[in-house]
Amino acid sequence: MSTTPVGVIGEFTDVEAAVHAAEKLRDAGFRNWDIHTPYPVHGLDKAMGIKRSILTYISFMGLIGGFTSALGLQYWTGAIDYRLNIGGKGFFDWQFSVPIDFELSILGTALCTVIGLFHLCRMPTWYNRYQHDESFMKATDDTFVVTIDSDDDRFSAEGTPEMLQRLGASHVHLVHATAE
Repeated sequence: MSTTPVGVIGEFTDVEAAVHAAEKLRDAGFRNWDIHTPYPVHGLDKAMGIKRSILTYISFMGLIGGFTSALGLQYWTGAIDYRLNIGGKGFFDWQFSVPIDFELSILGTALCTVIGLFHLCRMPTWYNRYQHDESFMKATDDTFVVTIDSDDDRFSAEGTPEMLQRLGASHVHLVHATAE
């Protein structure tokens, strides 16, 4: 077993106490920490100091990319590369391109959203350094689990567990790397 901890874990059974702890950890200047919850908690992201995601901008760029590629492809094929006079219509009329514009806009948005989400969430991540800890496993059932990584600038092996206990966490302990 390694002597240097990978982090510290504390358990909370009350959602309000977990949100209060998140505010205190944010105010104390911790940066490499997280709260694992059994269900979504309204306002937790604000309490943790998490900024708004850029995923909407990534999705919008996919929309613009899909729309312009649809218009460009139809214009190039109809007015430049394969000019056919069909029923006296123009070589490129935007009215007839609307269904394809819509479909490729949706396709571009969907693809960029999924790729952006995977990138922002660092997926796929096959391993979590806390996954074998008993307290961490309780986060899928009924416990709110706070994890603070040891590579945080504010982390100390003595002070950080004491702070979590002062904030109301139970079963606070250091987590060491496993040899699996």
